[in-house]
Formats: sequence, C-alpha cells, structure tokens
Amino acid sequence: MGKKSNHQALIAHLSMFGACAGWGLMAPVGKDAMTHGFDGITMVTFRVVGACLLFWIASAFAPKEHVPWKDKLMFIGAAIFGLLCNQCCYTIGLSITSPINASIVTTSMPIFAMLLAALILKEPITGKKALGVMMGCSGALMLILTSAVHADGKVGDIRGDLLCLFAQFSFALYLSLFNPLIRRYNVFTINKYMFSWAALMLLPFTFGHVSQVVARPMPATTWWEVVYVVGIGTFLGYILTMIGQRTLRPTVVSVYNYVQPVVSVAASLVMGIGILKPTHALAVLLVFSGVWLVTKSKSKRDMEIEKMRK
Repeated sequence: MGKKSNHQALIAHLSMFGACAGWGLMAPVGKDAMTHGFDGITMVTFRVVGACLLFWIASAFAPKEHVPWKDKLMFIGAAIFGLLCNQCCYTIGLSITSPINASIVTTSMPIFAMLLAALILKEPITGKKALGVMMGCSGALMLILTSAVHADGKVGDIRGDLLCLFAQFSFALYLSLFNPLIRRYNVFTINKYMFSWAALMLLPFTFGHVSQVVARPMPATTWWEVVYVVGIGTFLGYILTMIGQRTLRPTVVSVYNYVQPVVSVAASLVMGIGILKPTHALAVLLVFSGVWLVTKSKSKRDMEIEKMRK
C-alpha cells in the first residue's frame, strides 16, 4: 500500500511540474508566435476552439457522466471567468508585454484566491496571509511601475501587465464561485462543456478577424508554436493539473506556480525576447515570498481541526 501511495505521489508531482513547466514555456513560445503572424485575438480563438475539439475527442474515451441542464448552464459562468476573461486577458496581455512580466504576474493568482476565499468562502485572513498579500502586491506594483517607465516589448508594458493581472483575478474568482461544480465531474466533462460555451461566445466576434489573419502567409515555425500553445499549454496542461490536484494538497499544488516564471525567464533569455533587470529580480523575490506565505498559512479547515484536538 505504501509503495502504491508513493507511486501516486510521484505521478502527481511529475504531473504538476510538467503542467507548470509547459505553461512557463508557453509564454515565450506564444509571444514569439504573436510577433511572427498571429495576434492576441487569433491566439485566444485557436486556444479555445482547438482545446474544445481535443477535449470532445478525449471525452469519447473517458467514463461517461450525466450532466443535468442546470449544471450545463452553470458551465456558462465557469466558461466566462475560467476561460474567456482569463485566456483573453492573459493572451492579449502577453502580446503587449514581455513574457517574463506575464509569467511573474501569474504567481499572484494564489493571493487573489486567498482574498476571494475570505469574501466568498469565509476563509480566515491570518497575519501571515496579510503579510504575504502585502509582499505580493508590492512585487506586482514594482513590476507594473517599471513597465510604465520603460514601455518596451522586451522589458514590459503596463497595459499588458494589468491585463495579465486581471486574468489571474478572473481565474481565482472562477475557482471560488464554481468550486462545488468543478468537483462534481472529471476533467474531460468539465472542460468539454466549458470550452464549448467559450467557443460559442467567442467565435461570432472573432471568426471574421481570424479568417483574415490565417489567410496571410505565415512561417511554419509560427504554426508549430500555435500547436504547442493549444496542445501542450492548454489541453495537456489542464489534464496534468487535475491529476496533480487529486493527490497533492492545495498548498503543494500552489508551490508549483514558482516553476512557471523560472522556465519562462530562462526560455525568454535564450530566445532573446526578454530582458532580466534588477527590478524584475526584486519583484520576483517579493511575489514569490508573498505567495509562499499565503500558501503556508492556515486554512479554515486547519483551524477547525486544531480546535477539535484541544
């Protein structure tokens, strides 16, 4: 039994590392594609529609689940906050700012999750959590102010940073509002409905523009980068995350967020599409420290268990 448990834990850790490493690499890869033919709106459309098709194909081989119409309609709200607002703001923000900034900003999501959990789920805000929020916000503010001064594609752009920041807020809101819904079904059922609703809402507004973009001649490298963003960064990333979340505690899952900017920064520097400045390094330190404090602080459940033991 111990060996089986260790094996499951190893698979979960490898899954989370793979998902976050894939997302970290997606920032510079996606940025490169959006400087060689694609734009933010086209990339978002390909992510949503492409992943939708892949999840419907994969769901044909997964266990069938009955989803009542009430829940199918609730997936509309989940699609708006978990996919449309999240992916649109992040992808368009990435097309404007640097991949390094976009990846650093993604680490703020647990901080938003903590604040929204306090408001919606009545999770307590401890001193450690409050300090973590202050440090994380300081790092994000430093990053945004640096971008406002430089306004350079490699250093960053305040508009892109704010869009990426709002994307994290949107996803944290999705996790807080739709937590009971996403726990009821498997990853393929959840995502095939969410991506379907997102595609139906997005396509009427973007189809004409996307048709014009894809009609232009484009390098083969750009298309391979789009395949990576859709297949690895979106489809496989969502699957691996769910595998990790089934075994690992939420705090452990959150720690893997640190992998994203590390991979993104390294890849951006290698590809020559990002510049690491001293202020970036300090912002990373503040954001990471803030997120670490938030994820290490006690939850409502931890406090209730402690009271029962006394």
